[in-house]
Amino acid sequence: MANETLDEALLRLHDTGPEFDGWLSNHAPMAAEALIRNGHADDVHRWIDKYLDRLEETPRGIAPIARDGWREPLGDVARTGDWLIFFNRETRTEPWRDMLATWWPRLLPGIAAGATHGVIRVGHAVRALLEQETPERVAELGQGLAYWAARWQPIAPAGQGPYRNSDPRGALDAVPRVPDQRLGIRSRLAQLADLPDWASSSGAVPGDGPESERLRGIVGAAVRRHLDYGHGSPIMMVHAATAPAAVLRTLPALPAALAGPSLAAAWAATAAVTAAYSPSEPGPRHSAGPGQGPAPAPAASSDTALPVRLDPAEVFEHAATSGDAHAIKFADAAIEAWHSSPDPILLRAAVHATDLIGPA
Repeated sequence: MANETLDEALLRLHDTGPEFDGWLSNHAPMAAEALIRNGHADDVHRWIDKYLDRLEETPRGIAPIARDGWREPLGDVARTGDWLIFFNRETRTEPWRDMLATWWPRLLPGIAAGATHGVIRVGHAVRALLEQETPERVAELGQGLAYWAARWQPIAPAGQGPYRNSDPRGALDAVPRVPDQRLGIRSRLAQLADLPDWASSSGAVPGDGPESERLRGIVGAAVRRHLDYGHGSPIMMVHAATAPAAVLRTLPALPAALAGPSLAAAWAATAAVTAAYSPSEPGPRHSAGPGQGPAPAPAASSDTALPVRLDPAEVFEHAATSGDAHAIKFADAAIEAWHSSPDPILLRAAVHATDLIGPA
């Protein structure tokens, strides 16, 4: 029944555009997949009913994109309709894994696309496809890739060499902040190239072991860090965790040779969001747990025992009740990380993020 609900939801959303009101991303396909993944299939259609009114129709194309002419329109948002038509055709002409293997390395250097929503949408689509291949999910993968291509945006080049700290959280804390945080993400990312320590911190991926394990470490570190630094920009700081989580979800569908570049791009994206939106000082940790009221604020970056025992289902319920797509997706990523490494701080961070973001 949950599988049928997802396909029904994707079918309802297929003719909606990837953005609305300018730069705002259409989160409905991603949130629907996360809700179903976490046992809330019965809530999906009601959630879409509330969200649908704000969405816009699929943009029209300007001129067809040829298979050998993809470079020139890459990153041209005016060609969004053309990219949607292009990938709709591609999904019908070759197996989705082959298409993904072709386009993933082309799009990966522009991982900042749509404030990382391009790769995040692809990650949700791939996770659903790995569970069950259906025409609706293949079409959703095509729409995610089209959005990524239309908003393709590179991050300032990274340096080389091992990071001085193999701990991902320590590496994130060492990422330099952009000096001017008044404007949007494009303005902030443009400042990265001028930061003296950016190349070394973004190019040296922390952690040890296989790429998948290092990605899990990065996701976990970004989730935990939101507990202390998410207050500066609760929604945008969510992407420091959900972008690498999307890459991690996609790895099983990719050729092994793409694991290294995927890890490097995911770390660069996490570091970029951290540099662009992290406040200079940590804030208090307010939430004890869903329905528990405020908790005493521990020292910054402290892993002191939680005042309540958190349950993943209740944590996600808290996010789902808020109705906010970012809270839902962050809780999804945090719980996924918790299943790999059951640290209660991960669940605490998800509750706190939901409270910071507030109701939709």
